[in-house]
Formats: sequence, C-alpha cells, structure tokens
Amino acid sequence: MDQLHIEIGEKRVSALLRPAEGAHRATLTLGHGAGAGMLHSSMAGIAEAFAEVGIATLRYNFPFMEERRSRVDAQAVSTATVAAALACAKANADGPYLLGGHSFGGRMASHAVVDHGLDPAGLVFCSFPLHMPKKLATKRADHLDEVGAPMLFLSGTRDGMANADLLNEVAARVGATVNWLETADHGYKVLKRTRQRTDTVFEEMAGYAEAWLATI
Repeated sequence: MDQLHIEIGEKRVSALLRPAEGAHRATLTLGHGAGAGMLHSSMAGIAEAFAEVGIATLRYNFPFMEERRSRVDAQAVSTATVAAALACAKANADGPYLLGGHSFGGRMASHAVVDHGLDPAGLVFCSFPLHMPKKLATKRADHLDEVGAPMLFLSGTRDGMANADLLNEVAARVGATVNWLETADHGYKVLKRTRQRTDTVFEEMAGYAEAWLATI
C-alpha cells in the first residue's frame, strides 16, 4: 500500500494506492461518501476485493474529510479534487484508468468528467445516490447524458437512495450496466439470513466489475 498526497490548489489531501494482485487490469480512482473517508472499512473492503481481480485502486480524501469538517465541499472543489486524484493515479499507476466512488464520491466523479473534460476508460458507481431516501427523483442523473465513457452501477437491492425502477431507467437511457448487490443496503450491510450468495458483498462487486471491464 503506497501512501500519497494530492495537491488541489492550496489544499492537500491524503491518498492510498492499492496495487492489483497478479495481472494488472485497470486502476480505479475511488472517492469516498459524504459520511466517511478513504479509511472506512467499506472503502478498504472494495479496494481489497478489487485488487484480487486485478483492479488497483487509488483512494483519496476530499478536502472536507481531510480537514475533519462535516459539510461536504462545493461541487467545484469536489470535482477539482477528483481531477487531481485521477492525475495522481496516472502518475503512479498503470492504466487503463477508471473513475468512481461510493455514493457522493461516485456522483462527484461523474460531474468531474463533465466539468473538467476528463477521459476515463469507464466509471464505476458504488451505491450511486440517485435520490434522497423516500424522495424518488432522477435529477441527480441528468448530467450522465453528457458522460461519454462506459458506466457501471453497483447498487444494493435494499438501497434506499436508488429505487430499482428509476435506476434501471436511467441506466437504459445512458447505456450503462447495472448490477444489483443481493440484500445490500446503501452502506453494504446485507441480510445474512436471506442472502443466498456465499461471497462477501465486496467480492460480489469485484466480480461484477471484472466482468464489466472485459466488455468495455
């Protein structure tokens, strides 16, 4: 695990590069959600599982998390951070280069592609926050029509921020792939008594990402 730092104007944030195990297939620049930073167990779980299928990850903090503030950064700051993180990945790891993240991090990654003209080989959305809980809408996905790269949505079947019908409609509109994580909620908690799969939710995500990567 390589510890790195990313400069965004006068700000500086931490990053972690997790190399792939075995043959390298891609590097995913992975942003965290609004409530927890790059060291959260879910972020670590994704990184480790993806490494096992040949996908390296560059995890990083947004400035608000690095500075221990509770309020997320403005979109301009967030997307600039994503752009700087992608540049860091390109300087420290092999391609092809994917962009994405958990919840807020994934949404900001997609905005960064549009706002900064980024050129990732694909976007991986882990629990994309399509709408607020119990407030069904798709406005947060309007800008995805301007994203030219392939997109993969990995959302739990119990995710209260991603109504299945609405997310499937969005994915069909923009030509994206959706894989539903069995019994998982927005934070990847699963129902152990009813989940039929024997792998972890992170291994499930990695398997879907590996299969999707082979198609783009």
